[in-house]
Amino acid sequence: MTATCDLSLVEAAGALARGEITAGDLVVSCLDRVTARQSTLNAFIDVRREQALTAAARSNAERRRKRNPSRLSGIPLAHKDMFFRAGEVSTCGSRILTGHRPTVTATVLERLDAAGALDLGTLHMSEFALGPAGQNAHFGHCRNPHDPDRISGGSSSGPGAAVAAGMVFGALGSDTAGSIRLPAAICGVVGLKPTNGRLSLYGAMPLSASLDTVGVLARRVADCAWLFDAIAGPDNRDPGCTAVPHRPCAPSAIPGSLSGLRIGRPVDYYFDGLDDDVAEITGSALDTLSHLGAECVEVNIPEHEPIADAASIIITCEAAALHAEWLATRPEDYGVPVRERIEAGFGHSAPDYLRVLSDRGHRVRRIAEHVFGLCDVVVAPVLDIGVPTIAEVDVAGGPDSLRTISRLNRKTRTINYLGFPALAVPAGRDARGMPVAVQFIGRPYDESLLFRVAAAFEDARAFSGVPVSA
Repeated sequence: MTATCDLSLVEAAGALARGEITAGDLVVSCLDRVTARQSTLNAFIDVRREQALTAAARSNAERRRKRNPSRLSGIPLAHKDMFFRAGEVSTCGSRILTGHRPTVTATVLERLDAAGALDLGTLHMSEFALGPAGQNAHFGHCRNPHDPDRISGGSSSGPGAAVAAGMVFGALGSDTAGSIRLPAAICGVVGLKPTNGRLSLYGAMPLSASLDTVGVLARRVADCAWLFDAIAGPDNRDPGCTAVPHRPCAPSAIPGSLSGLRIGRPVDYYFDGLDDDVAEITGSALDTLSHLGAECVEVNIPEHEPIADAASIIITCEAAALHAEWLATRPEDYGVPVRERIEAGFGHSAPDYLRVLSDRGHRVRRIAEHVFGLCDVVVAPVLDIGVPTIAEVDVAGGPDSLRTISRLNRKTRTINYLGFPALAVPAGRDARGMPVAVQFIGRPYDESLLFRVAAAFEDARAFSGVPVSA
């Protein structure tokens, strides 16, 4: 019998609307799954059990009073521990912010609250969102629900693992160089990095103001679209949040023909050096899109290596500026790899930083016009390797481990520099039974088309983020 927490978000919302279950049923089922799997996966930093049960009772009462409650009303979620909630501890996965209680609440949390969603607690993350594997020197490693000896991906490690394990129906994460798409791909769920500036960053921990994006993880494409719709839109408290009005995406997130659409396959870089299983599954994904009526065309995304280098310069320089005071006064409170990565930002000159930042607008326009003049959506792997073990990315392992870590975000961080939206979607499993994903990359502000293509693909492949409950 399927556990209540193993429903998709859309299925759970439908069952609530029909009166078949209550918000309390959902919360209890999710908390039971947390109890069963937290000691193995380490997906949560803080479980707010009593608060969640109280909120569920309140949600049940409100549903009885309202004729048309919000479609997220009563749905249990949890979020990466970098979204501030006034009065509640947010550690940002660090020792430095132990006991930190912010005085503001993140806009995206306020919008989920307004939509009636419930909050079960804070989720594991790489320290200060720096690390693609999901390791953390202070809170321990987050582990993969499919194989606890393997990584969960980072830095949104807890969201990937918790959603995949059926602990929650969805989660907020952040993506500065791949930190939503990586755990989504590695844990076998759906993860959206929207267009830069599409979602408010107010009340979220900063890492790199130029490249930071908030996004969502869920088990199905439609689930992701529902969450995105609930939090998208302008916010005058975040000057970087664009004023582009939001049009709901969820109605478009339904399976159907892709006839007339052009799907771009990059001719190099994104398909270079793929492990055999990754190459086979990605090629099969392109075949599926063709069978759905799309025309697959080859595209060249130029300057990818310089863009990847530029993204690294921006991230490390901006992180170094943010952390300069703590690095001077509390260096011992950082995990060593995280401190070294931030300190690398001091090795770049101001002219280097300003050059790659000022070149960005020209590059984005040029590449957008070139690539999306030839196709509507680009498809590429998320990773070029299978999911590594935790031992394989242990920095004590020397050069081999460092090379493995460096490969994790090779296919993702260029998209952050360009600011394009990208949606990671499960595409199959490799010979070891681990998830393999593709990412759909689109024009700025065209998340609705990504959802449409991905939903059709998900339906045709019949491979989605089924909770890993054992």
